[in-house]
Amino acid sequence: MSAHDDPPEPGLEPQEQARRRFLLLVGSGALGAAGLGLAAATLRFIEPNVLFEEERRFAVGRPEDVPVGTVLVLVRQRVFVVREPRGFYALSAVCTHLGCITRYEAERRGFFCPCHGSRYSLGGAVTAGPAPQSLVRLQLTIEREQLVVDAGKLALPDSLLEMPA
Repeated sequence: MSAHDDPPEPGLEPQEQARRRFLLLVGSGALGAAGLGLAAATLRFIEPNVLFEEERRFAVGRPEDVPVGTVLVLVRQRVFVVREPRGFYALSAVCTHLGCITRYEAERRGFFCPCHGSRYSLGGAVTAGPAPQSLVRLQLTIEREQLVVDAGKLALPDSLLEMPA
């Protein structure tokens, strides 16, 4: 018998002793794994879990560089900027039905939601499909000779950033 072996328990057969030793090993292993999992979860909880969001205010470009009739499609920001003869307006590209991202259709001069088929006019009004409301207009200003969209601020449904003729 070596120094590491436990003394045999009186009245137990060697097979029963081996089974008990195996169950003790499995139980100890399970407790060790649970302890490691708990330690990992605690460390993840303590470490900051920061989500970096896109900037909600961004410059689009100089107004004079955008020809009348142009629709700027800003995919990353999920925004459309439309230039009309009288001025500009910005629309959210997020469909008002279930939040899918709409697409600009140049041949139809409007917007289309590929998820459920909603269609919007160039002004953002619903023309077909299940969408309950028009596309949301966003605040658009001119700062330092640049068009600036603030996607965090809503504008009135018929708002227009007028440009002098």
